[in-house]
Amino acid sequence: MFSFLWALIIGGIIGWVAGLITGRDVPGGIIGNIIAGFVGAWLGTLILGDWGPVVANFAIIPAIIGAIVLVLIVSFILRSMRKSTD
Repeated sequence: MFSFLWALIIGGIIGWVAGLITGRDVPGGIIGNIIAGFVGAWLGTLILGDWGPVVANFAIIPAIIGAIVLVLIVSFILRSMRKSTD
């Protein structure tokens, strides 16, 4: 149970850091940060492999890079959707 909670916290921090680096808000607040952290970790590990420091089963550097890519893609899609409705 504690490891799941720890993974949620680390996933949220990864998503938050990605939002800070890109200068874009992750949609969904805290839940959005956690989702961005988890999906970003999966994406980053898929693309870059499992290297660097590992915390709560997250390879931190690939996870942050993957979360940055995810935040940029999501913000681009949301911006495109807003423009098409205007």
